[in-house]
Amino acid sequence: MNKSILAGIKSPADLKKLSKEEIAVLSSEVRKEIIEIVGQNGGHLSSNLGVVELTIALHRVFNSPDDIIIWDVGHQSYTHKLLTGRYEQFSTIRKKDGISGFPKRDESPHDFFDTGHSSTSISAAFGILEARRRQGKKSKVIAVIGDGALTGGMAFEALSHAGQGMNDLIVVLNDNKMSISPNTGALSEYLSRFTMGPNYQRFKFRVDRAIRAIPCIGDPLIEFIYRIKRGLKGVLFKDNFFVDLGFEYVGPLNGHNEKELEKVFRDVRALGHPVVVHALTQKGKGYSLAEDDPSAFHGVAPFCIRDGKVEKFDTISFTEAFSNALIAEADKNPEIVAITAAMSKGTGLSAFQRKYHSRFYDVGIAEQHAVTFAAGLAAGGIRPVVAIYSTFIQRAVDQLIHDVALQHLPVVFALDRAGPVPDDGETHQGLYDIALFRPVPGVSILSPASAAEMKQMLAWAVSQNGPVILRYPKTSCPPELPEFSLPLEAGRGIFTHQAGSDTLIVCTGGIYPEVHEAVNILARNGNPADCYLLRFIKPIDEAYFLEAVLPYKNIVFVEDGIETGGISCALSEITRRSCPEKQISVMAFDEIFYPQGTRAEILASAGLSPAHIADEVAALRYTMVMDSHS
Repeated sequence: MNKSILAGIKSPADLKKLSKEEIAVLSSEVRKEIIEIVGQNGGHLSSNLGVVELTIALHRVFNSPDDIIIWDVGHQSYTHKLLTGRYEQFSTIRKKDGISGFPKRDESPHDFFDTGHSSTSISAAFGILEARRRQGKKSKVIAVIGDGALTGGMAFEALSHAGQGMNDLIVVLNDNKMSISPNTGALSEYLSRFTMGPNYQRFKFRVDRAIRAIPCIGDPLIEFIYRIKRGLKGVLFKDNFFVDLGFEYVGPLNGHNEKELEKVFRDVRALGHPVVVHALTQKGKGYSLAEDDPSAFHGVAPFCIRDGKVEKFDTISFTEAFSNALIAEADKNPEIVAITAAMSKGTGLSAFQRKYHSRFYDVGIAEQHAVTFAAGLAAGGIRPVVAIYSTFIQRAVDQLIHDVALQHLPVVFALDRAGPVPDDGETHQGLYDIALFRPVPGVSILSPASAAEMKQMLAWAVSQNGPVILRYPKTSCPPELPEFSLPLEAGRGIFTHQAGSDTLIVCTGGIYPEVHEAVNILARNGNPADCYLLRFIKPIDEAYFLEAVLPYKNIVFVEDGIETGGISCALSEITRRSCPEKQISVMAFDEIFYPQGTRAEILASAGLSPAHIADEVAALRYTMVMDSHS
């Protein structure tokens, strides 16, 4: 049995010793390892399979961690992890206490910058280079950014800034989908490779130095020549905005030809200007099912490698419930449109897109634009529904406040993945939306606990004349109860369990499944508790709420968001002021960043599992009994 080449790679230095034949074998071994582990653990498959040769070439040419590689989003860094000493830990990726599916500074010196959201790499790389310049240090910094992430406005802001002369900046454009007016033809390839060559660069340096030495006119003459050069490039490199921004440009290159990539990277390394290397890659390369449908295998749950079948929820998920409810509302109202920021499948909008293609908008990875675009639609009389993950709406807080709420425009925000989010770690937790948006005037926030409530709440939301947020978790909907079909009344919740207990659990819809299980645990132990489902996080009918909690001696608030600024803290204060004799406990997420794990593991680490909730109720009741005897 031949020894695995991949198993022998302990650092990028080991790569530099391999022959071309061994590199080809290594590429195959890396793909096999990624497919097997993602099949077991879930994760990002298509994007990682597409950058195997690109990653190998980068590490063969540059000297990480002295030269710094920044992976935009970071969901394509699996090969990087395998080649930087984490092969033996790779089977733990995305598991609790395992390695992350994204770059992590505390995991390896080769991960210089934490990422998980898109379009940040060029800004970060520019900042790192400037810091090194100020400290008198020299190194190359490489930002690897995909064509999807390049749709984010922050990337363009960084390109505009960095093109002004950050000499050691290399931007690798991993182009696997979007058409970016490539420079095609033999002349373009020749000029790109020629201008990168060491002979040309030595000649250019000597000429520049000689011209600058000319008294009085040296610097102005250099500037004049530079302008002429840019003008000439504008003719030869048609429609190339990278050149217009001051970058040298190489490409497009075959992103799966490791030998060609190495040659270009070696030339680029000697370059004295900011440069964009444009590589064309295929998402899912090496796994035919992912090649045929890269979107389906972008972020995937554990799946069968043989047929690609993915593990399914036993019941309908909240995402599917939203999808069904939106189509039902769109059937009735032709003014309803749907907007997503490059996440049509993840947010459940694929079915809407198929049925109402002309009423569907995918704006790319541009959450800020998505929100203000929706505001414009709403101002023009359309009813937009914007579906974005909770963690990504953080990127558009100002737009929601300034462009939507301030004008009280009827935009509906469907925040998927609210609350604890499994597997993806700190960058993807949806714990902050309540605290972020509850203080914003005029914004209503609802939290469905079932498919029936999702349908009701979406119908209510699209009928309002102001902004509405629906937030819901990445999990299956709990079993339907008759109470879930009760009419929706603004600011008011419902009782889902009433056993005549002296203890009440007040909860948001996203954590109702765990509260429901806790109530069952308490009932089996002869320690029953009632449950009040808030439905509305904002507005709150305070008089109605206080009347609902009045009969209870003990109240436990449970929330699937951060405690600071949450609804539980607000309601507990209202209750304490009006009913100081009641015993109150608040259970929510602490002010820490929660690492990866399953939903159950994350809730357990936060003290919010069904067992924790049941224990808190029992402890509060025990304290009440002890106080009564003292």
